[in-house]
Amino acid sequence: MGLVPDLILPPDIDEDPRKGELPRPYAARLAQEKAAAVPSDPDDIVLCADTTVALGRRILGKPGDAAEAAAFLALLGGRRHQVITAVAVRRGDRIRLRENVSVVKMKRLSDAEMNAYLASGEWRGKAGGYGIQGLAGAFIPWISGSYSGIMGLPVAETAALLAAAGWPVWSQP
Repeated sequence: MGLVPDLILPPDIDEDPRKGELPRPYAARLAQEKAAAVPSDPDDIVLCADTTVALGRRILGKPGDAAEAAAFLALLGGRRHQVITAVAVRRGDRIRLRENVSVVKMKRLSDAEMNAYLASGEWRGKAGGYGIQGLAGAFIPWISGSYSGIMGLPVAETAALLAAAGWPVWSQP
């Protein structure tokens, strides 16, 4: 959208799912908690998001190591899963929230594909152990939903939230 943030402050929150927490409420909770945790002045606009990969009721977060990334990719291979991104925009005490849910099909990975992807390190810091915008895009034959939401920031929802918070999204040079 051509917007450049004035400041990037990563919020310090606990991102562990709560016992029995489902993927969509989990993503929404994290986005809201992140927005609430960022220090700001009353007129500042704070934008935060959280993306999670869900296989049924199971939350596949960011893998801690290559073995966990491999396990996630093996679980996802040949199946459809959901990618849920929640976006929260805070101005003053008001937090606005939108959720985006997309369905993604990942092909089954050969040993060569799995090993090459793990060696690339692209799985690091990615929910479900992959990012559609990188090498793993070759593993995704089908999606239903928002490509930008799968990447981690659904543009249409983000623009609507920023506009609702008073940011002149469409009048930027």
